[in-house]
Amino acid sequence: MRISELSAESGVAIPTIKYYLREGLLHQGEQTAATRAEYDDSHLRRLRLIRALLEVGRLPVASIKKVIAAVEDEDLPIHEMLGIAHYALGPAVEPEPGEDWRLARAEVDRLLDGLGWDVSAHAPTRDELAQTLLKMRQLGMAVDLAPYVEAARTLVAEVEMDTVPFHGPRDAAVEALVLGTVLYGRALDVLRRMAQESESARRLA
Repeated sequence: MRISELSAESGVAIPTIKYYLREGLLHQGEQTAATRAEYDDSHLRRLRLIRALLEVGRLPVASIKKVIAAVEDEDLPIHEMLGIAHYALGPAVEPEPGEDWRLARAEVDRLLDGLGWDVSAHAPTRDELAQTLLKMRQLGMAVDLAPYVEAARTLVAEVEMDTVPFHGPRDAAVEALVLGTVLYGRALDVLRRMAQESESARRLA
């Protein structure tokens, strides 16, 4: 297909497609003339991935480039490729100085060991959870993660990961992971707030 057809099929404007080509986010089409190239389904998949990372994941172009590089590295195992995309979705967390941070981080490590979850020792999500626990304690909140752990395990193992096509095109797998992580997470947050409103009405009615 020509770039005009690619634009119409993907919903991405031609100038934006050309920008993605210049930035190396989208691979070049097959040159059929000096000023003409042909594109195929792989370009459509890549555009869907870029849009997922940009519009749903809210990632900056520099982070998208890292994810695209992982997708294009055929020697990189699928698990590691998905990890790069997954870690890019979370906020950057700087460890805080002091004993309270060390204790919170150690608590996270013990929690994961006890659950038997295979999470990299360098995963930024460890620091993210430690920061959350630290903030909860600073605000005097009770910390009971057990029901949240079970809910997360069930949702991920029985619903979310089944949507990821591990044996399909690499960019399709990353796209599904990004969409599932962000949108299922958003839906869960909204449902919790709805449930809180309903339970408040029940208890206080």
